[in-house]
Amino acid sequence: QVQLVEFGGGLVQAGGSLRLSCAASGRTFSSYSMVWFRQAPGKEREFVAALSWSGGNPDYAESVKGRFTISRDNAKNKVYLQMNSLKPEDTAVYYCARGTSASDYSRSSADYWGQGTQVTVSS
Repeated sequence: QVQLVEFGGGLVQAGGSLRLSCAASGRTFSSYSMVWFRQAPGKEREFVAALSWSGGNPDYAESVKGRFTISRDNAKNKVYLQMNSLKPEDTAVYYCARGTSASDYSRSSADYWGQGTQVTVSS
Protein backbone atom coordinates (compact mmCIF):
# COMPACT_ATOMS: atom_id res chain seq x y z
CA GLN A 1 0.00 0.00 0.00
CA VAL A 2 1.28 3.44 -0.93
CA GLN A 3 0.61 6.35 1.37
CA LEU A 4 1.34 9.95 0.48
CA VAL A 5 1.23 12.81 2.97
CA GLU A 6 1.65 16.45 2.00
CA PHE A 7 3.11 19.17 4.24
CA GLY A 8 3.90 22.82 4.00
CA GLY A 9 0.72 24.55 2.95
CA GLY A 10 -0.38 27.79 4.53
CA LEU A 11 -1.29 31.43 4.05
CA VAL A 12 1.11 33.68 2.18
CA GLN A 13 0.93 37.10 0.60
CA ALA A 14 1.12 37.54 -3.13
CA GLY A 15 4.72 37.49 -4.29
CA GLY A 16 5.74 35.21 -1.46
CA SER A 17 7.03 31.65 -1.46
CA LEU A 18 6.09 28.29 -0.01
CA ARG A 19 7.69 24.88 -0.19
CA LEU A 20 5.43 21.87 -0.20
CA SER A 21 6.69 18.43 0.74
CA CYS A 22 5.18 15.04 0.10
CA ALA A 23 6.35 12.05 2.10
CA ALA A 24 5.74 8.63 0.58
CA SER A 25 5.64 5.26 2.25
CA GLY A 26 6.84 2.09 0.61
CA ARG A 27 10.04 0.91 -0.97
CA THR A 28 8.93 1.60 -4.54
CA PHE A 29 8.97 5.39 -4.32
CA SER A 30 12.16 5.75 -6.33
CA SER A 31 10.73 3.57 -9.11
CA TYR A 32 7.92 5.95 -10.02
CA SER A 33 7.44 9.41 -11.37
CA MET A 34 5.67 11.82 -9.03
CA VAL A 35 3.08 14.46 -9.82
CA TRP A 36 1.61 17.53 -8.14
CA PHE A 37 -1.98 18.55 -8.83
CA ARG A 38 -4.14 21.29 -7.37
CA GLN A 39 -7.82 22.05 -7.06
CA ALA A 40 -9.19 25.51 -6.48
CA PRO A 41 -12.68 26.08 -5.05
CA GLY A 42 -15.33 25.50 -7.67
CA LYS A 43 -12.79 24.34 -10.25
CA GLU A 44 -11.63 21.02 -11.58
CA ARG A 45 -8.41 19.50 -10.41
CA GLU A 46 -5.49 20.49 -12.60
CA PHE A 47 -1.99 19.30 -13.28
CA VAL A 48 0.82 21.39 -11.79
CA ALA A 49 4.13 19.57 -12.20
CA ALA A 50 5.69 16.14 -12.62
CA LEU A 51 9.12 14.56 -12.31
CA SER A 52 10.53 11.22 -13.41
CA TRP A 53 12.04 8.70 -11.03
CA SER A 54 15.53 10.04 -11.62
CA GLY A 55 14.64 13.67 -11.08
CA GLY A 56 15.05 14.47 -14.75
CA ASN A 57 12.63 15.85 -17.33
CA PRO A 58 10.51 18.09 -15.09
CA ASP A 59 7.18 18.98 -16.60
CA TYR A 60 5.15 22.03 -15.64
CA ALA A 61 1.79 23.53 -16.38
CA GLU A 62 2.12 26.74 -18.32
CA SER A 63 0.54 28.68 -15.48
CA VAL A 64 3.37 27.84 -13.07
CA LYS A 65 6.35 27.54 -15.40
CA GLY A 66 9.21 29.71 -14.25
CA ARG A 67 7.74 30.13 -10.77
CA PHE A 68 7.44 26.58 -9.41
CA THR A 69 10.15 23.93 -9.16
CA ILE A 70 9.55 20.23 -8.55
CA SER A 71 12.30 18.11 -7.04
CA ARG A 72 12.69 14.84 -5.19
CA ASP A 73 14.95 13.06 -2.73
CA ASN A 74 14.66 9.33 -3.27
CA ALA A 75 16.76 8.56 -0.21
CA LYS A 76 14.14 10.29 1.92
CA ASN A 77 11.11 9.17 -0.11
CA LYS A 78 10.07 12.77 -0.60
CA VAL A 79 9.02 15.01 -3.42
CA TYR A 80 8.93 18.79 -3.15
CA LEU A 81 7.26 21.72 -4.83
CA GLN A 82 9.00 25.05 -4.39
CA MET A 83 6.53 27.81 -5.20
CA ASN A 84 7.83 31.33 -5.77
CA SER A 85 6.17 34.55 -6.88
CA LEU A 86 2.85 33.21 -5.70
CA LYS A 87 -0.35 34.73 -7.05
CA PRO A 88 -3.89 34.73 -5.64
CA GLU A 89 -4.87 32.40 -8.48
CA ASP A 90 -2.48 29.80 -7.06
CA THR A 91 -4.86 29.39 -4.12
CA ALA A 92 -5.92 25.75 -4.05
CA VAL A 93 -5.58 22.44 -2.29
CA TYR A 94 -2.38 20.86 -3.53
CA TYR A 95 -2.07 17.10 -3.91
CA CYS A 96 0.86 14.86 -4.64
CA ALA A 97 0.28 11.67 -6.55
CA ARG A 98 2.26 8.75 -7.88
CA GLY A 99 2.83 8.43 -11.58
CA THR A 100 2.15 5.27 -13.55
CA SER A 101 5.77 4.24 -14.09
CA ALA A 102 9.32 5.48 -13.77
CA SER A 103 8.83 8.10 -16.47
CA ASP A 104 5.14 8.06 -17.36
CA TYR A 105 2.29 9.87 -15.66
CA SER A 106 -1.10 11.24 -16.47
CA ARG A 107 -1.94 14.92 -16.32
CA SER A 108 -5.47 14.07 -15.27
CA SER A 109 -5.41 11.04 -12.98
CA ALA A 110 -3.34 8.87 -10.66
CA ASP A 111 -3.72 5.71 -8.64
CA TYR A 112 -2.41 7.04 -5.35
CA TRP A 113 -3.09 10.44 -3.83
CA GLY A 114 -2.24 12.32 -0.71
CA GLN A 115 -4.89 14.04 1.37
CA GLY A 116 -3.90 17.48 0.14
CA THR A 117 -2.57 20.63 1.74
CA GLN A 118 -4.21 24.05 1.50
CA VAL A 119 -2.33 26.94 -0.04
CA THR A 120 -3.92 30.36 0.25
CA VAL A 121 -2.38 33.40 -1.42
CA SER A 122 -3.73 36.76 -0.31
CA SER A 123 -3.65 39.81 -2.54
